[in-house]
Amino acid sequence: MTAQHESAANASRLSRLLGFLESDPENLSLIADAANAALDESALDTVGELVTRYRALTDVPPPLLNVEGIAAMRQGRLDEAVAAFGALRAAGHDDPSVRFNLAWAGALQQRHEDVLELLDEEVVATVPRAAGLKVQTLHHLGRIEDAIAAGQGMAEIYPKDNHLLGALSVAAMDSDDFELARHYATRADGGSDALTTQGLISLHDDAPGAALSLFDRALAEHPDAPRAWLGKGLSLLSQGDLDAAAPCLDKGAEIFGDHLGSWIASGWTHFIRKDLGAARRSFETALAHDDNFAETHGALAVLDIAEGNTDRARRRTDIALRLDKECFGGILARTLLLEMDGKPELATKIRERAMNTPMGIDGKTLAQALIGLGMHSGSGRGNA
Repeated sequence: MTAQHESAANASRLSRLLGFLESDPENLSLIADAANAALDESALDTVGELVTRYRALTDVPPPLLNVEGIAAMRQGRLDEAVAAFGALRAAGHDDPSVRFNLAWAGALQQRHEDVLELLDEEVVATVPRAAGLKVQTLHHLGRIEDAIAAGQGMAEIYPKDNHLLGALSVAAMDSDDFELARHYATRADGGSDALTTQGLISLHDDAPGAALSLFDRALAEHPDAPRAWLGKGLSLLSQGDLDAAAPCLDKGAEIFGDHLGSWIASGWTHFIRKDLGAARRSFETALAHDDNFAETHGALAVLDIAEGNTDRARRRTDIALRLDKECFGGILARTLLLEMDGKPELATKIRERAMNTPMGIDGKTLAQALIGLGMHSGSGRGNA
C-alpha cells in the first residue's frame, strides 16, 4: 500500500469511528479507538478532544494517556507531554517506551542531564531511536569524546541503526575526525544527519556541487535541520551565489540559535552582498550569545572599518587578537587598518579585499575561511 493510500485508509477509519461516536457518544472503546486513529492521521487536535471526552466519563487508561502525551509532544505542548508520561510512570507503567517518550520530550526542552538518566540500557536495547538520542544528548552536553565512544560501542551492537550512525557521524564531524565521520555516514542508509555529514565532507573536499545535492536530500527528509541549511548556504556561497546563500545561512543560524559559526557565516555573506545592516545584526547576535568568541570581534572590526569607524575597529581588533592571535577576522582587520585611514568612501574596496585577501597560516581567503567557521565554532553544542 502506498503512503497516500495508507493515509486515506487511516482518514477513512477515523471518519467512520467519529460517525459511530455520534450515535454512541459515551462508548469508551470507540473513543479510545478514535483517539488512536486520530494520532495515526496526525489529527492532533482531535486526539485532545477525544481524550478530554474520555476523561469526562472516567479515568484515562495508560495506553490512552500515552497517546495524549505523544500528541502533545508533536504539537509542541511539552509540559503537557511530560505531565502525561510522568503520570504513567507514577502509576507504575514505567516501561522503556514511556521512559523514551519522556526523554524525547526532555531533549526538546533542552533538559539533557535528565534525558541521559532516562536512556538506560533497557531503553536503548528496546526503543529504536534511543541509541541515537543518547549520542546526541552526550554531544549536546559537550561530552563529545563520550558521545563517540558510546556511539561506537552501540554501533557494534546495532550496526544498521541509521539514527545512531547519523548521530555518531555528526559527533565525529564536530571532533574534526572527518574519516570517522565519513565512515559512519556512509554506513547509514539515508537519514538527514548522515546525508548532512556526507555533504559537509564533500564541502570540505571542495566538491560544493555534490554537497549541495546531499544537503537538499537531507532537507527533504528533515526540513528544519539546521546543519543542512547551513551546509546548503555554504555550498551556494562557495559557488558564488551570494543571494541564494544568505537566506539559507540565516535560516540555519536561526534554527541553531547559539551556533556561533552560523551567525558569523551569515554576517560575512551579508557583508559581501553589501548589506551592512544585515551583517551587523548577524555579528551582534553572535556577540550576544558569547562575547568571548574572537571571530565575532574580528568580524565587527572589519565592519567598523567599512563604515569608517576606525577607532572602534582598533579596539575590537585588539580584543579579537587577544582572545585568539590567529583569529581570521582579527588578522584581516589588522591588515586593513594598516592600509586604510578610515575614509568611508573606501568601503567598497574594503569589501572586495575582504573577500579575496589570503589571510592566516593557511593562506585562506574569506570565502574559504567561512566554510570552516560555519562547520565548527558551535560552543560545544551538538545537533539540533
